[in-house]
Amino acid sequence: MGLILVSALVFGPVPVLVLASTGGGQSLTVHQPRNLPPMNSTTRRLHHRQPAATFASSASVRHRTPLARLGRGLVDGVCAANQTLARLPSDPIAALGRFSIAALFWLSGQTKVEGFALNLVQGRFEFGWPRLSDSARWLFREEYQLPLLDPVVAALLATSAEHALPILLLLGLGTRFAALGLLIMTAVIQLLVYPNAYATHGVWAAVLLWLMAQGPGRWSLDHLLARWFAAKRGEPA
Repeated sequence: MGLILVSALVFGPVPVLVLASTGGGQSLTVHQPRNLPPMNSTTRRLHHRQPAATFASSASVRHRTPLARLGRGLVDGVCAANQTLARLPSDPIAALGRFSIAALFWLSGQTKVEGFALNLVQGRFEFGWPRLSDSARWLFREEYQLPLLDPVVAALLATSAEHALPILLLLGLGTRFAALGLLIMTAVIQLLVYPNAYATHGVWAAVLLWLMAQGPGRWSLDHLLARWFAAKRGEPA
């Protein structure tokens, strides 16, 4: 009575080993499937490595702890949030920066004049001939004490700049040059007037430098003028 044992691996196409046992003796035969090419030495090495790699990978996934899965989920969430924040539009950010820094210097200039007031947010309007206030004269003469400049001249220059440059920033017209002018004023205030207010002045400088480097954005007259000049020259906008 004969006994036939057939052994086959399930990890890919391999030869089928047939061990035949009869009463008269044993014989070992290797049968290669007809639809597969013969296996060379390289194929044999890759084939023998595949079951071990597959077993190791499945074992690592199967034995991953809940804490490891939680950590992986947190990393994936942080990466997704970072990509979302990187896609924030720059035009509203530039408009907010222009409005905020312009309002700051405009309100400072308003404290130095009398007879003229314009505050769209608070609804305060006073249209008269502006003149330098007595408090501004005292401030530049007693507290600021800028070198090389007469206090009245310095007060007039600062007050004029604090009204003209914010208007340009708000309109987005000559934005980079307006931001440069206000940055110079910020540096003068930091170095010669209030050196201990570096934290506040650093925030001002950061906004102004960003506008100088990135421009006012598309919500500005600078952008409209750039498109108009590009159309005149036949260049793409």
